[in-house]
Amino acid sequence: MLRGLALDFLSVSSRRSFYFKACPRRDTFAATWNTRGFHRSIPTRHGGIDRPKPGTGIVIDFKDSKGTLIKTVEVNEGDDILSIAHEYDIDLEGACEGSIACSTCHVILEQEVFDHLEEPGDDENDMLDMAFGLTDTSRLGCQVKVTKDIQDGRWEVRLPAATRNMFVDGKKASH
Repeated sequence: MLRGLALDFLSVSSRRSFYFKACPRRDTFAATWNTRGFHRSIPTRHGGIDRPKPGTGIVIDFKDSKGTLIKTVEVNEGDDILSIAHEYDIDLEGACEGSIACSTCHVILEQEVFDHLEEPGDDENDMLDMAFGLTDTSRLGCQVKVTKDIQDGRWEVRLPAATRNMFVDGKKASH
């Protein structure tokens, strides 16, 4: 029916579209130009977090298992530790991407911070049972939301010495 018809001359970004209209005869078509308006969707946020203006956010000191400072970052209230770590290129894996199906985002918090947070749910406790180097103040980074009212807006988050990833074989998930 439309064999051999080349439409290479049409631009994808053209404001006019080209369409076929069936003619009274069964095997023929007529080409017609149609003018249409420009339509744009509202942009959406896909991943990443907004960084606060300097001096207005909550300060988090990320440290390794020995207490050596990795990086100090400033974040907004309500962000979770896993998203913050990914935004600032801190090596916190998060293999399940925050769905509480692994323990690779396991972090160790200060006692004062831990005491002010809500109790972990059953799903989080089940995953923490599988975490490497579990402590009394361990939490999953994907479940901890940062709040300003704890320790005057300054947190310390320690990363464990290792993680136990049961999803992949020797490969690290990219973030």
